[in-house]
Amino acid sequence: MLYLIAVILIIGWLLGFFIFSLGGLIHVLLVIAIIAILLRIIQGRKPV
Repeated sequence: MLYLIAVILIIGWLLGFFIFSLGGLIHVLLVIAIIAILLRIIQGRKPV
């Protein structure tokens, strides 16, 4: 679930960065996605 959210946030960041250029909001999405991925790696759970 967390991995899915991270992927969605990364895709949203890419779309926003290259298409919409919303500025700060896009970078916040990227940071949230990276944190979600790092938490997933640290927790070491298997993908659902």
